[in-house]
Amino acid sequence: MEIFNTLTRKKEEFIPQVPGEYRIYVCGPTVYNYIHIGNARPLIVFDTLRRYLEYRGNKVMYVSNITDIDDKLITKAKEEGTSMKEVAQRFEAEYLKDAEGLNCQKPTVQPRATEHIAQILDIVKDLIESGHAYVAKNGDVYFRVKSDPGYGKLSHLNLEDLESGNRELRSQMEDDLKEDPADFAVWKAAKPGEPAWESPYGMGRPGWHIECSAMSRTHLGKTIDLHAGGQDLIFPHHENEIAQSECANGCTFARYWMHNGFINVDNQKMSKSLHNFFTVRDVANLYGYEPIRYFMLTAGYRMPLNYTVELIESCKSSLERLYNCRENLDFAISHAPEQGEEVLKEKCAAAREKFIKAMDDDLNTPDALAAIFDLVREINTLSSKASKAALEEAAHTMDELAGVLGLLYNRKKEEEIPAQVLALVEERAAAKKAKDWGKADAIRNQLTELGWSVTDTAQGPKLAKL
Repeated sequence: MEIFNTLTRKKEEFIPQVPGEYRIYVCGPTVYNYIHIGNARPLIVFDTLRRYLEYRGNKVMYVSNITDIDDKLITKAKEEGTSMKEVAQRFEAEYLKDAEGLNCQKPTVQPRATEHIAQILDIVKDLIESGHAYVAKNGDVYFRVKSDPGYGKLSHLNLEDLESGNRELRSQMEDDLKEDPADFAVWKAAKPGEPAWESPYGMGRPGWHIECSAMSRTHLGKTIDLHAGGQDLIFPHHENEIAQSECANGCTFARYWMHNGFINVDNQKMSKSLHNFFTVRDVANLYGYEPIRYFMLTAGYRMPLNYTVELIESCKSSLERLYNCRENLDFAISHAPEQGEEVLKEKCAAAREKFIKAMDDDLNTPDALAAIFDLVREINTLSSKASKAALEEAAHTMDELAGVLGLLYNRKKEEEIPAQVLALVEERAAAKKAKDWGKADAIRNQLTELGWSVTDTAQGPKLAKL
């Protein structure tokens, strides 16, 4: 498999340190509100990557964190007159509900920042002792950016450019706290009324960037195979993670970096001021969760993706085509002869080959979806003459490939058909054979009253629950 490595700006073969084992860290949410549809993109994209790596026979150690200490959480708690912990717990639960609705697998480990204070302070200590960090007079601890000659290698900008774009540098601070304006906080001295923990530098709390460095080192080791997240995290978050991790650990932090593109709404950047800000919950309440997942797979993960009502409705329609095909397969299998044409098996093998080729090409999910729909067309064309074994292979292949993309997870379970309904279907078939159309129509009406529809097909009558 090849992926586009943000660090080198080119596609590279994705080779883990240990053959067959991938160690992946994906930045998770700051749980101060419901996640918006932009937050859902990395959640779905890298869940799909994990599914594909496992589908190909690999073991994946997948860590995605919960940021439960941050300025945004503190502000939200003040606005609500509650505690930061209460805000974090409430919105973590809502996030997990959305993640489950989007059919994202639970991470191997889902660490919380507040549960890793000791590990964070260990890294801070390492940085101070090695001269890469220093304690300011108020108890803040800052990373000494110019002590790291490789700083800027992920964002591919020089230090002067980075300084001009660093939002942290624009915050108002005492002039003499930092040695250099580019230095960033790895530990923040406590302010009145804010959550704080004991440290050798006084009461305080961790900086944002150091949290992920500590959680990654704790659960995946000093060098990981892949670090991933949204494009907006490249600078300063991921750039600072690399600097503090590599200076503390003395080795490569992440061998590969993947970043997904932005979500726009009606060709505009999502913004509350433009009234085009949608949470995952907003969209799911209108269309369900699965169309959101499907929508995120319709473009290459690095490309910007434009959300519109028309597109999400189109995604819902595309999913209905997949579900209809899969349900028709179940019916065809139950009525298929043992002997029949086997060409559908060849079409399944071809679809699988196209799918794997697409996914191996930097997680090309649009072409992977196309491979599934190519198979759907073949199924619709060939199923009436296919053998039972060929139809079963088609059903298995659809489940297999859709499952890698995390789709078709809302399939209805087979409902046992009541004996009364089956008897009426047989009676109706006999009436039709006798050309007693009035009786056949009356029985159809009886079935409708019982909550069942009947459709006549080449394989026989097909029942469906209304």
